[in-house]
Amino acid sequence: MEYPTYTILGQSQYQPYYPSSTFGVISPADSCTESTTLTATTYPCEKTNAMVPTQTAQKHSSGDTTTGPSLPRATASKDTDEQSRKNVPGKNRSKRKADTSLPQDNELERVFLWDLDETIIIFHSLLTGSYAQKYGKDPTLVIGSGLTMEEMIFEVADMHLFFNDLEEAFDDNYNFSTDGFTGSGSNANHGSAGVQGGVDWMRKLAFRYRKVREVYDKYKSNVAALLSPEKREALQRLREDIEILTDSWLGTALKSLLLIQSRKNCVNVLITTTQLVPALAKVLLYGLGEVFPIENIYSATKIGKESCFERIVSRFGKKVTYVVIGDGRDEEMAAKQHNMPFWRITNHADLVSLHQALELDFL
Repeated sequence: MEYPTYTILGQSQYQPYYPSSTFGVISPADSCTESTTLTATTYPCEKTNAMVPTQTAQKHSSGDTTTGPSLPRATASKDTDEQSRKNVPGKNRSKRKADTSLPQDNELERVFLWDLDETIIIFHSLLTGSYAQKYGKDPTLVIGSGLTMEEMIFEVADMHLFFNDLEEAFDDNYNFSTDGFTGSGSNANHGSAGVQGGVDWMRKLAFRYRKVREVYDKYKSNVAALLSPEKREALQRLREDIEILTDSWLGTALKSLLLIQSRKNCVNVLITTTQLVPALAKVLLYGLGEVFPIENIYSATKIGKESCFERIVSRFGKKVTYVVIGDGRDEEMAAKQHNMPFWRITNHADLVSLHQALELDFL
């Protein structure tokens, strides 16, 4: 079944990347004010919600699919039992019922796999000046902003996220649930580093990663508290300058991220070619800490995007629908390998069309 009105979105690649044999007809997804994040199995941590400017920020509580109260068979009369059945809300309405309990894994229906650079944020093309050339911006301002942001990213990574200790780790994507340690990050300085690959070294690595997780969770919604007053002001100005230079690229992408997050049965996952620790710093500094819980951030630097995709499919299963959103050839090929639909982002119009498709429940 096709949607003849979809062409108004200006997204000509929609049909080729959404074959009916695999993606089929997407029924409208429930859009509500709750969001879900699954308990981590690959890079565990707690769930988070999107950090955005004050006027658009929202925190969403998760819910479950209860069908309403019912009386025990031993005490319910025929009349009250019949009335109870009449008052049970429908399936779609029950999904919108707020609850403080966490959703079950089997409630997840759709996983959106996002690339970071040049998809959600503009970063690499700032450094190279290619963005300035493509959109007619002042190259001095563009490159200068990129270099300043890069300096901040590595400063946060080195000073607060132990990048020097973890840079040589054999696999960026650390699995907290299987490391065998229960100590907190407060014990991060316990013991010596030892020989790389040895027990002492692995223990040190585990404590370091746990400290990284603590820092990320603590400052995911307020990275400014991690910085000095001077750095806070500098970051605020820098983010405003970049948003102006990029014609609100991040703000436009955030509309789709938040819409997905507001859906009870959808989740955002990030796959980036940046090393994990700098990627975490980048996510924090760009204000995306509440959009992506730490367990939903995967680095393809050392294992490649194909391996990241395999881990994600292993984690969430094959019953859910995966949608890949990116600008590069790597994620497109990985999506094709796993028979996943791919939404290409090359300009602002692609971001706008993506949001429109989400609003119309095509995705």
